[in-house]
Amino acid sequence: MTLWLTILLAGLATYAIRLSFIQLFANREIPPLVLKALQFVPPAVLTAIIAPELFIQDGSLSLHLANGRLIAGLIAILVAWRTRNVVLTILVGMAVLLFIQWFF
Repeated sequence: MTLWLTILLAGLATYAIRLSFIQLFANREIPPLVLKALQFVPPAVLTAIIAPELFIQDGSLSLHLANGRLIAGLIAILVAWRTRNVVLTILVGMAVLLFIQWFF
């Protein structure tokens, strides 16, 4: 019972926090500087999630060519930059990583 109560309270707290910002800015215009700054949030969060997976191997920094994740990630970054196609980027990155792990 305590687990379900904890889950319910965490859900309600999350909902309240999100609703508070919606209500706070519902009738106000967001300043252009804030809107410009908010454009950088998704890339920053994505980088914070992905970078450790690419650069850290076995608990230490791994910047050599034996790091298959780093190579696959760099190729995926190149595909994303050239094509701007999310699905193609994911497929190429996964294919390169699978190839590297399978053959090396």
